[in-house]
Amino acid sequence: MARVFLTGASGFVGGALARRLAERGDDVVGLARSEVAAATVEGHGAEAVRGHALDQDALAAGMAGCALAFHVAGVNSHCPADPDELLRVNVGGAETAVRAAASAGVPRLVLTSSAASVGEPFGTVGREDTPHRGTYLSLYDRSKHEGERAAFAAGRRLGVEVVAVNPSSVQGPGRTGGNGKIILAYLNGKLPAFVDTFVSVVDVDDCAEGHLLAAEHGRAGERYVLNGATISSAEALELVSELAGVREPVRMVPPTLARALALLGDGAYRVRGRVSPVCPARVRTILHGHRYDGSRATRELGLAYTPVAETFRRTISWAVAEGLVTRPLPGWAQAGEPGGRSGRTLTASAGRVSPRGR
Repeated sequence: MARVFLTGASGFVGGALARRLAERGDDVVGLARSEVAAATVEGHGAEAVRGHALDQDALAAGMAGCALAFHVAGVNSHCPADPDELLRVNVGGAETAVRAAASAGVPRLVLTSSAASVGEPFGTVGREDTPHRGTYLSLYDRSKHEGERAAFAAGRRLGVEVVAVNPSSVQGPGRTGGNGKIILAYLNGKLPAFVDTFVSVVDVDDCAEGHLLAAEHGRAGERYVLNGATISSAEALELVSELAGVREPVRMVPPTLARALALLGDGAYRVRGRVSPVCPARVRTILHGHRYDGSRATRELGLAYTPVAETFRRTISWAVAEGLVTRPLPGWAQAGEPGGRSGRTLTASAGRVSPRGR
């Protein structure tokens, strides 16, 4: 058993990691910005300490006596209401966490970066050593790339072993934003249109396990992409359809039309002083698509990935049980258990999915 500190313990990924650490018997300390966040952290089995991710003194105080730290906290948005805050938290926060670790005498810190920081050119498979294309799809992509570089530099300068994990789209029970929101919209018959693209997915439990394995086996100054499967948007919707027992027509919108609609929507929201949830940066990211190779985490860390069909099944089960699906699903019992079994299964591999049973 070890004393472990982490930021972001009240969030989706950080919460899964906090629970996993507590389950294995670690003494977990989680940073919390508010009383509500503190209650969530304590619900995960961790001790909550109050502070902000940019407060080095608060971080160092929370890390006192810890053998390991995880920096998971960040602003996860392609359409931020406050772009400056996103940069401060995602870039400055990453460096602050390393400085705090050095001050507290914590020898190793695992940074939650993002596969988006790989910056793979359009149509290619992103790997840890892929040369960055030199441009960013969004301010979020830029912030995660710069935050990772700042953390590595601070680690080298201050003698802290920094290991980065780069998850692709993290999915599973509890995810209601990003691609999780798209799944919920489809289940509720509210996804009339989408675009033909590719999405890379990692199960939230695999993401948490990848953090633990990186802490144990990861090499300082290295990054590890966490990705269980890459599938097309059409394949993803087909899989959700078969698992849930519903079939909704979804029109695939041409890229030019998607970009135009995003610009019009963004302008309409700006007139009202609001930020569009489908801003141009988000549309650029979706149209770019992502194909990632997560095999290094398997080879060097020993991470085994959950099949994407199982991730989607667990997500649907959770959404039904939580009342987030507003209509009956013919292939699903409303208690949150499947009423039938899909005749088609998909097996995940690093960066790709192979359909079987066709």
